[in-house]
Amino acid sequence: MKCPFCHHGDTQVLDTRVSEEGDSIRRRRRCTKCDKRFTTYERIELSMPIIVKKNGSRTEYESSKLRGSLMLALRKRPVAAEAIDNAVASIEEKLLTSGRREVDTGHVGELVMQELKRLDKIAYIRFASVYKNFEDLDEFQEALAEVGHQRK
Repeated sequence: MKCPFCHHGDTQVLDTRVSEEGDSIRRRRRCTKCDKRFTTYERIELSMPIIVKKNGSRTEYESSKLRGSLMLALRKRPVAAEAIDNAVASIEEKLLTSGRREVDTGHVGELVMQELKRLDKIAYIRFASVYKNFEDLDEFQEALAEVGHQRK
């Protein structure tokens, strides 16, 4: 680690502590040349995968779009804001831990449907009808039967 004061390349670690959340490490350092002290932080750097759209274009992941889709499906449904936050966090965790650099929108849609099925069956049907592009009543009935079988 270079010293921020004299830019010397040799520093000594005096103290190391893990943060209360456990997601970073704080290190107190001393420059061996100018003897000045400074603090550095070490954090895990995770990046969300790039989203590949149906037309092949690529875009950065946006949490607000995911939350917006969930909110639209859950509009006027009795689902707590905390449950929605947990669903977004769950989907994001699955995307991060997948280890994939690119994820197609179909995969994200499936993750959303899993969370909606768990949160609210009506919201699940709303989302599925748009996501799966239902064309007739038979497709609705199949989706309703799928949700209905899980309850029994």
